[in-house]
Amino acid sequence: MEAQEILQDIVFVLLYGCVIGISVVAALYLLLRRGNAIAPEITSPVRLRRWAAAFLVVNALSHLFWMFYAFHPTPAVYSIVCGLDMLMLFPTIKGVLVSMLQDRHRPVWPVLVALVPALVLVALCIVRGDEVLYLPLSIYAIALYALIILFMVFAVRNYGRWLRDNYADLENKEVWQSLTILGLFLLFFVMYSSTSEGSPMLVYLLQINCIIIMALLLWRVETLPQLSESTAPEAEPAEETQKASAPPATPSKMDALLKKHCEDTQLYLQNDLTLSQLANAIGTNRTYLSYHFSQLGITYNAYINGLRVRHFISLYEKAMADGHGFTAQQLASESGYRSYSTFSTAFKQHTGKTVTAWMRGGCK
Repeated sequence: MEAQEILQDIVFVLLYGCVIGISVVAALYLLLRRGNAIAPEITSPVRLRRWAAAFLVVNALSHLFWMFYAFHPTPAVYSIVCGLDMLMLFPTIKGVLVSMLQDRHRPVWPVLVALVPALVLVALCIVRGDEVLYLPLSIYAIALYALIILFMVFAVRNYGRWLRDNYADLENKEVWQSLTILGLFLLFFVMYSSTSEGSPMLVYLLQINCIIIMALLLWRVETLPQLSESTAPEAEPAEETQKASAPPATPSKMDALLKKHCEDTQLYLQNDLTLSQLANAIGTNRTYLSYHFSQLGITYNAYINGLRVRHFISLYEKAMADGHGFTAQQLASESGYRSYSTFSTAFKQHTGKTVTAWMRGGCK
């Protein structure tokens, strides 16, 4: 679809304007609202909210730039808009995705460095005033995006390991959804790169894809909890230093401490129990405790879930023996799970069977 034809399509112009309006409103919402509307009980990471707002602002600006090009469809304007798009979109996309990973701070500046060759190609396009370099520019942009995808695949995988080593409950903490967002970004980019082929349906799908991206991004921002001292409290610095200087407990002593302070007291039933909290409870530090679990060949998450699953089984057997009415959901909640789906996944991992199959099979 040519630029002038787009301006004559009233329905498309209205849809296009809606995308701009939604982007601006959503950005203001993320920046100005302190609480969450989707999940009021969750505190979102501030850094993620700011990067998401930045991306939404950039999305609105990008749409305005392309609207300007529709009024002035020249090669020079096209090249300038492409350059501005890449300069704004790639860093904000990377910023959104890495800010979901809270194990450590990951910089965004490498993307800016990687954009230098693309900006050089854009400058050459402007100077030459033709379309000869558009193809290598598109290829470079797609290759750069592929590198971001590859980086995120490994980063999310390592982040999942970090979560399992430090948190008993992974509900809403895992960020594989960020790869879904990444895939939608890629779809957005591929569709955007193909709009020059003139498909009217494609330009409509591009805007619908933008709306889907914004909705998914808002959902992810509002449901991802801030992993800070409020959810994962650490020991006081002096106390932690003192514990770290002490020799680690022997495996047998560590097992005894876990049994006394975690298993016998049923501390594992506490929602969102973290590795740091457990380490403080048994009188050691998280480094030694994490090392102990690694020596056993398990993660902290697997240890806690193993105790919770066994607790569920004991509650089930007692309820069956007493003839009391119950539901699996109720017993799962009493076993430390806030989500039945989380419990169901943990149960299958530890028993090799689904809850339903286990019950039907006589609990064997």
